[in-house]
Amino acid sequence: MRQPYHAATGMLEMNATKLKHRVQGVRRATEKSIVDLLKRCTDNGYAIRRAALVVGSVIDPDSIANPHIRAHALEGCLFRTTLEAALQSRGIQCAIFIERDMYQTASNLLHQPRTQIQRTLVDLGRSVSGPWRADQKVAALAAWMSL
Repeated sequence: MRQPYHAATGMLEMNATKLKHRVQGVRRATEKSIVDLLKRCTDNGYAIRRAALVVGSVIDPDSIANPHIRAHALEGCLFRTTLEAALQSRGIQCAIFIERDMYQTASNLLHQPRTQIQRTLVDLGRSVSGPWRADQKVAALAAWMSL
């Protein structure tokens, strides 16, 4: 794992022991969250076989010159890879979609025009009580593409 910035100080963390401890903390929290989520799903009669992660980018953080932006990319990479590993270790297939490309990817994968996909998502939202914003639409689209 590359050296992320320390959130409290804004300085590059150079202590390998502290860095390892922080990464392990993220992994433990992710594992606990996945275990809890899967238990709730199982308790409600659902068997989870696939998951989809919608991310901002999958760019290599080392390719980013600006240290502040690189720190955000490192954080995103850590959370994405940790979550993906936790899911895969439980036999759950995991797809990763880049948010800005979602509709084009969906159009190619589902063999439907973007307008039809958008219309279907709007229709799906009518059956939902509560908010049906862009985040919910993208999550539903990611699930649809993962089927």
